[in-house]
Amino acid sequence: MELHTVFLYLAIILFLARTVGDTFSKIGIPSVLGEILVGVLLGQSILGMVEPNQILRLLAEIGVILLLFQVGLEADVHKLKEVGISAFVVAFVGASLPMIFGVAVSYYLLELPLTVSLFIGGTLTATSIGITVKVLEDLGKMKQRFAQIVLGAAVLDDIFGVVLLAALYEFSKEGVVHFEAITTLILYIATFFILSPIIAQALAKIIQHLSKALGTEDFIPPTVVAVIFLFAYLAHQVGSPEILGAFTAGLALSRRFALPFAVFLRTDEKMAHKVEQTIMPLVWVLTPLFFVYVGLELNLKVIDFTSGKFWLMSTILIFVAIAGKVASGFFVKGNLKEKLLIGFSMLPRGEVGLIFAEFGRQAKLFDELTYAVVIFAVAITTFLAPISLKLLSR
Repeated sequence: MELHTVFLYLAIILFLARTVGDTFSKIGIPSVLGEILVGVLLGQSILGMVEPNQILRLLAEIGVILLLFQVGLEADVHKLKEVGISAFVVAFVGASLPMIFGVAVSYYLLELPLTVSLFIGGTLTATSIGITVKVLEDLGKMKQRFAQIVLGAAVLDDIFGVVLLAALYEFSKEGVVHFEAITTLILYIATFFILSPIIAQALAKIIQHLSKALGTEDFIPPTVVAVIFLFAYLAHQVGSPEILGAFTAGLALSRRFALPFAVFLRTDEKMAHKVEQTIMPLVWVLTPLFFVYVGLELNLKVIDFTSGKFWLMSTILIFVAIAGKVASGFFVKGNLKEKLLIGFSMLPRGEVGLIFAEFGRQAKLFDELTYAVVIFAVAITTFLAPISLKLLSR
């Protein structure tokens, strides 16, 4: 693809994403829904004007990485600690129930092969942390207790998803799961989360001292972005999603984070303010690209809406997909509204579900019908979550 064509794509995407997203926001619908809809309209589902490509994918990934860094930067670490157990329970239940019931109905009710059923169950465990966070931010709910539970649960859910995908990959290739390899992966990820805050704060102090020595604060923005990309890379190297590396770096550089044995490394107010000034404009520009790209990747043309079997399979799997995630909110303390807000916040599969679906298709596990059903289930849960949260938050 010619570079000038990519520039045209970016011009169209950025203008429409902001226009439609802000229009949706003005009439009371989360802007993320408008941005995904722009991707669906421009992409292979309807107009076919813009094709997903590596450049757009890269920019979209940078957008969600910066979004998660910003979320980490603004997160209340003390609240996250307070709701840690609740977040773990929500993540565990929200991942295990859709997996168990997804596999059960696929294997016993729909009579699909075991490996196919396992991949369908894996797709249903996913939660798109990027979509969830953006919707809660649009609704102004990120500071509330339920949102902190959701944030912690979504982070853990991404880790569960990576471990599950690794296990399913082995099973699809060899018919067995090597538990020692899975255990090693979990240990790598745990070690990363323990060490990364120390490294991030040490790097922040080095950046701060170098900025003073050079006599310019202009040194801070590009080096902080370099730190974000470094942690995204390190997270990938230990088998964790890149966005979780960015989130961890954001937590470490936030005003509220301090290591008990290394308080001297704490980010000072001036440094934190400069970091926020650096990140916000980039988030405003690049984050919409991520949500548009989610829409671009959805191919609704593969779906035969006249097929009775398609509707039967879709209805069953969508019910399992919704019920499994919504039920997770009922395993923690809170009133009915909070429980429902937690459950529906965990609902969108987004790009994470699409990754599972695409993996199943490339491995030739999904035939056209099964792939269409999975894509439809991902699409419905992705669009349903923002609308449900908007209604529940009133």
